[in-house]
Amino acid sequence: MSQISWNEYKPGRSFPGVIGRTTDESTPAWPQPVRAVPGSPNVLFIVLDDTGFGQFGCYGSPIKTPNLDALAAGGLLYNNMHTTALCSPSRSCVVTGRNHHANGMAAITELATGYPGYNGQIPFENGFLSEMLLQHGYNTYMVGKWHLMPSEHESAAGPYDRWPLGRGFERFYGFLGGDTSQWYPDLVYDNHQVEQPATPEEGYHLTEDLADRAMSFIADAKQVAPDKPFHLHFCTGATHAPHHVPKEWADRYRGQFDDGWDSYRNRTFDRQKQLGIVPPDAVMSPRDPDVPAWESLSPDARRLSARMMEVYAGFLSHTDHHIGRLMDFLKEIGEFDNTLVMVVSDNGASAEGGVTGTTNELQFFNNAPEPLEESLARIDEIGGPDTFNHYPWGWTWAGNTPFRRWKRETYRGGVSDPFLVHWPRGIQARGEIRSQFAHIIDMVPTVLDVLGIEPPTTIRGVTQSPLHGVSFAHTFDDPAAPTRHRTQYYEMFGHRAIDHNGWRAVCPWPGPSFAEADKPFGAPIAMADLDDLDAHHWELYHVDEDVAETRNVAEENRSKLIEMIALWYVEAGKYNVLPIDGSVLERMMLERPQITEDRTSYTFHAGTQVLPAAVAPRVLNRPHSITADVEIPPGGAEGVLLCQGTNAGGWSFYVKDGHLHYAHNYVQRTLHHVASDEAVPQGRHKLRFEFEPTGSPDIAAGKGSPGRAQLYVDERLIGEIDMPLTTPVAFNPGGMCCGANPGAAVTPDYQAPFRFTGTLHSVTVDMSGDLIVDAPSEMRMHMARQ
Repeated sequence: MSQISWNEYKPGRSFPGVIGRTTDESTPAWPQPVRAVPGSPNVLFIVLDDTGFGQFGCYGSPIKTPNLDALAAGGLLYNNMHTTALCSPSRSCVVTGRNHHANGMAAITELATGYPGYNGQIPFENGFLSEMLLQHGYNTYMVGKWHLMPSEHESAAGPYDRWPLGRGFERFYGFLGGDTSQWYPDLVYDNHQVEQPATPEEGYHLTEDLADRAMSFIADAKQVAPDKPFHLHFCTGATHAPHHVPKEWADRYRGQFDDGWDSYRNRTFDRQKQLGIVPPDAVMSPRDPDVPAWESLSPDARRLSARMMEVYAGFLSHTDHHIGRLMDFLKEIGEFDNTLVMVVSDNGASAEGGVTGTTNELQFFNNAPEPLEESLARIDEIGGPDTFNHYPWGWTWAGNTPFRRWKRETYRGGVSDPFLVHWPRGIQARGEIRSQFAHIIDMVPTVLDVLGIEPPTTIRGVTQSPLHGVSFAHTFDDPAAPTRHRTQYYEMFGHRAIDHNGWRAVCPWPGPSFAEADKPFGAPIAMADLDDLDAHHWELYHVDEDVAETRNVAEENRSKLIEMIALWYVEAGKYNVLPIDGSVLERMMLERPQITEDRTSYTFHAGTQVLPAAVAPRVLNRPHSITADVEIPPGGAEGVLLCQGTNAGGWSFYVKDGHLHYAHNYVQRTLHHVASDEAVPQGRHKLRFEFEPTGSPDIAAGKGSPGRAQLYVDERLIGEIDMPLTTPVAFNPGGMCCGANPGAAVTPDYQAPFRFTGTLHSVTVDMSGDLIVDAPSEMRMHMARQ
């Protein structure tokens, strides 16, 4: 019986064989499997988080990053790569090759609004590199931070079409949101939540876990198909806050930052000149007006700040170590030389620790910074499981040397980032610097270029949009190759900029610095504001000659400035940038469409997945009740009924020592706790918590609504306290969980996960405002406390 080669038959095409009445008069033909071109390189993107231009060792930093330095020494270091100034927007550019507003990613997904450039939903016509490479025989893996879909899609209810497995990745292990504890992460494996494989006491850390999982994904496939190339998108939680690292790594830097951020900056800049990272005649940007001089700090403040930087440096070195483990693995399996590695940070160093730094970043987002003495009392805990720490923005400024400003702003400190390319089999140059202008939208076109792949016209039946980036592969072996990316716009929270042919125009909002601005960061932009900004506040820099934006030449080049402003609006019109929105808090508090109808009653069951904050009932600053339908066995029961948040902040409703409890952790600064005055009886009962506001929140002062917290059993009041303040804005990280408190416990009153040991039929959260009115019981309770 003859046979037609499978190479002649692809799925979806007409069958080329012959089908007769029996097999002896028929000819079979096998469908052609999808196979990569022999010798195709693996593609590895390593995306770090909040790592500044001046923080890799190979970029002049005193922080030790030997494995990243080795990639630079064996490949190429780019000193003119640009991002968007924020994580989700940048990450969308990295995976699609399109600009962030065209991806619907004007900001992080938690700040999505109802405009095309802002809705947090990357259009399916903007295909991911993973989807493209799947069509060419690659395995595709996503490991680490995702943060590329609407927050309200992160629950078990989906939809799953924008999860990693819905966007071309065959395997996923990591976390879906913007940040997570490195000791107690919010882990997802493929399409479901999982618990971490070990505890911090057993040596667990997220970065090591991610590296282990990446290697296992590759090894699993290679043992079956050793010649099949892979695309790995490896995105560490580092070096985003919390700066969590084993103490021994931080202690390696003891005393090394005692001379402060001014000295760090000078040393790093000198080293950058020696290395050729910046031109020998470059001028460093001047002191940022928001950053105090190191010598102006008190001895205690300097000691605290230095320790925070020691922890950060240890965190980055620890991350570098595990990147090195991944490189060693590739060498061991013989894949290192033929792996195209690109390393980038998603934006400049982060200033979310505020001017003093914090042991708990949640304080920053709730406008509730801790006093110096409180931070100092916890200095030995910084970097450990009980903190959610972030360094002061003096270190942010230093970390972006030689540039001005930082993440969230479109000066070069926010958008100019380290970028390394390493591919021994494909690039002849070793240890060279490339200065051509590039943007992260160029990464996908470059990969397709070196693979000889045309951008697909359709993916899964969806017609694809054109790529916005251009390949820089022509620079790999030609340091004098011309720049092909000539124009690039930027916008982040109303802060705007544009690069064009060596010139750079910047329009800061709300002003050139927080200290000088007459409006707070994140204020909405009115038309009058915009008119004033466009007329008077654009700055112009000739960055071909002034890399660090030190000389504003707008006055003497008025025609050039007008040209640049007009060009910004042209680009804004192309890529869905309008309407310009400078707000932050308004976007954070905005209620977005959910996958179900709005309701005031939510019912939960034990053993179900944790609810992300975006889909959990919003109990802050409003009257609400929590009712648990339980059965208490004769021997008693204990455990969490319902909780939200972590040890960084949150609340928990639980049973312990036979009594009913409620604890509200106000950003680790205050713990409000109420316990019942009597034991919970055995049998089936309704255990209830109620919160009734007694005042309005003062969000600007970091205070949520004060109120009365009451405990009931079967509608009988058994405990109450008055809480003078509550959390005003958000609990992050950590979702809402029924029947247990996974991860880091909200309150030190119990050890996580503290699963409920009785029968928990259901827990209902009601936000209708319908609270129990029981005047006699309340009067008796008050009299008993006199």
